[in-house]
Amino acid sequence: MARMKDFYKSEVAPALMDKFGYKSTMQIPKLDKIVVNVGCGEAKDNSKVVDAIVKDIETITGQHPTICRARKSVANFKLREGVTIGVKVTLRGDRMYEFLDRLFNVALPRVRDFRGINPNAFDGRGNYNMGLKEQLIFPEIEFDKIDKVRGMDICFVTTAKTDEEGRELLKLMGAPFAK
Repeated sequence: MARMKDFYKSEVAPALMDKFGYKSTMQIPKLDKIVVNVGCGEAKDNSKVVDAIVKDIETITGQHPTICRARKSVANFKLREGVTIGVKVTLRGDRMYEFLDRLFNVALPRVRDFRGINPNAFDGRGNYNMGLKEQLIFPEIEFDKIDKVRGMDICFVTTAKTDEEGRELLKLMGAPFAK
């Protein structure tokens, strides 16, 4: 975890400064936060689902997640205001770097037929979004102890101004982008 911070200062920052010609070290983009989100539509019928998801996310990230509730009632989805619809956790600092290291070096290589992550999933402002189809790729999750295979969305929020800067930042931090 601390190793990733030192790596950022020693290798990533100078490489970005050379490539993009920044005049100050404060212009170098940084990873601001990582948001892990799990949506669970079936939670409106069964409240035990949320407890299982909270336990899984807490095991994966090492931080207690926030429960997200519906803001509006939507009749077509049989959804009422205030009903639990998801779980999210925002990682910053050492936990963020530790999660990033485990995701890129341990979890993603365990995906079947893995050829790299999509290099075009940036939002236009340097932030990267990706989805995982199952939580089983993390070694902390035991197959026997889960009730259902669930996916999750992971958002990497950076201080980069453009997609190219964000892509280069994540590439230097070890993101396995597809060729």
